[in-house]
Amino acid sequence: MSHHAPARAHSSARGARFDLTLPPWKRRLYTLVPALDSLRTYTPDTFRRDLFAGVTVAAVAVPQAMAYASIFGMPVQYGLYTAIVMTAVGALLDSSKQLINGPTNAISIAMLSALAFVPADQRIPAAILMATLIGLFQTGITLLRLGDLSRFISHAVIVGFTAGASVLLVLDQLKNVLGLKAQGEHHDHFVKRFVMTLYYGGPVHLPTLYVALGTIAVGLGLRWINRRFGWALPELLLAIAAAGLAVWHWELAEEGVKLIDKVPRILPHFGAPTWDWSLVRQLAPSAAAVGMLGLLEAIAMAKSIAAKTGQKLDINQQCLSEGVANLTGSFFQCFPGSGSLTRSYINHQAGAATQWSGVICAAMVGLTILLFAPLAQFIPKAALAGVLMVTATRMVDVVGIKYHCRATKFDAIIVAATALSAVLVSVEFCILVGTVLSFLMYVPRAARVEMHELIIADSHRIRERNEGDVHCDRMRIFNFEGELFFGSSPEFETHLEQIEEEIDDELRILILRVKYLRNPDAVCMHLLDKFIERTEARGIVVVLSGVRGGFYATLEKVGIVERLGDERVFREVPQLWTSTAAAVEWAHRQLGDDLCDTCPRREQSAGVTQQWHFDI
Repeated sequence: MSHHAPARAHSSARGARFDLTLPPWKRRLYTLVPALDSLRTYTPDTFRRDLFAGVTVAAVAVPQAMAYASIFGMPVQYGLYTAIVMTAVGALLDSSKQLINGPTNAISIAMLSALAFVPADQRIPAAILMATLIGLFQTGITLLRLGDLSRFISHAVIVGFTAGASVLLVLDQLKNVLGLKAQGEHHDHFVKRFVMTLYYGGPVHLPTLYVALGTIAVGLGLRWINRRFGWALPELLLAIAAAGLAVWHWELAEEGVKLIDKVPRILPHFGAPTWDWSLVRQLAPSAAAVGMLGLLEAIAMAKSIAAKTGQKLDINQQCLSEGVANLTGSFFQCFPGSGSLTRSYINHQAGAATQWSGVICAAMVGLTILLFAPLAQFIPKAALAGVLMVTATRMVDVVGIKYHCRATKFDAIIVAATALSAVLVSVEFCILVGTVLSFLMYVPRAARVEMHELIIADSHRIRERNEGDVHCDRMRIFNFEGELFFGSSPEFETHLEQIEEEIDDELRILILRVKYLRNPDAVCMHLLDKFIERTEARGIVVVLSGVRGGFYATLEKVGIVERLGDERVFREVPQLWTSTAAAVEWAHRQLGDDLCDTCPRREQSAGVTQQWHFDI
């Protein structure tokens, strides 16, 4: 995914428009389950495209699901279960037609950190409980319609997270590549456990190392062949199969190469997650962080694909699909997942037409379990580690990192802080770090109110005052721009104080142009009201111009319109600058012949009949 420029995708808070001739219940059903709406125009050609894409993605999903489960110590079948249930449920509810949900590298790395304190024998129920909590969190965000708030979190958070997470993944999998025995207690920090494993984990086991390197070599070789000849070989699946064949042929298990546990030939079945309030309290903060990461990952992926297809997205529906998929998955032995970058791109490139390609992919993964589960016992852990090494390097967006670091210090700081905290603190905490930094750096930028003085120029224009321009000592005009909420109140108050210091008692009329002041709140309205009160106490008439509908309503509610009177509140109309021009004309009528020495209006009083224009 390129980050040279942010991709713009069509998005909609209400989703697609449906045929108004349909019964209301059917329109609501199609809105809730977009995949059903796709069936209204489904054709044999559409099915052919979805079938090819679904089978292609399944060939990638199987090895990835097993590898991602092994990241945080889960038996590989739970990764396959997640690739069945979550992928199918997510596809039915997805707003995006090409997004594939399921186990992802990012979420699994976050789970490695989130479950670090959980003993190995409690890891499975804790992971399933995490899926429940994350599903509830994401569904709650949907019900509160807060999904689109994700746009206020800088994309630099995702770039920094993937960089830090990929480093963390490589360090964590080194023990499986080198055949070392993991050291340290589950409550120890990752860095401590990593160092202890390198020093005290035993000597490098060469057969294990050869298996891992061989898997990487086969995977990279097949990737080169695919690119060179335009083929679509399942490179990761074939690499793992080759490793398994090598282990069986040379009896490497006898040499100490560790194999994964047997995968039962059983599909996921219904079972309520174990609810432990003590564990819930411990997992809740991590669940919120990982849940937000999952939403960011899925939404970014969906927008990226939509930018290529032109599809309109319903962001709230996308959040709903993530939440319901995680929540439903937790009742079928699934751990948390999200939208997959790799599988979604493959799905799109394979020609997927609708969400049903995801359902087909889930069915193919289930069929794989039924047909080939007994063969999984020959898969070495080192092969999965090799696959994870390959995917970790692909996670690092070098172009995106360079782009963000060159763009602004704001982006560079977020990328660096998120990446470093992923390794040195924890993965789920790094998401909070990046998110908090996004808000801390965004709010001061948003809380800006600019003020410029305007003058009436000789060329019959109202323009911004330049250095050296002599201002009128009878009437002065100030233009304001920015967000007028409590965060900007100190700057707004400073501007008002500056006006009070600059004007003297000879001034008769003060015009404040407020056309580009947005989102006023009580704090700033109180400052404006008190400023008007103090200014008029000095005998100076205050006039407001460029007042828009919403701003006028707020002024009316807080009593400023009543204080000034409607004749001194000039509301904005479609014509450019009409309200300010009208305010200046009104002010000149009040001044009569009492004009300043530099006022161009004197030309008219001297008999010049040139028409007066107000423009900027």
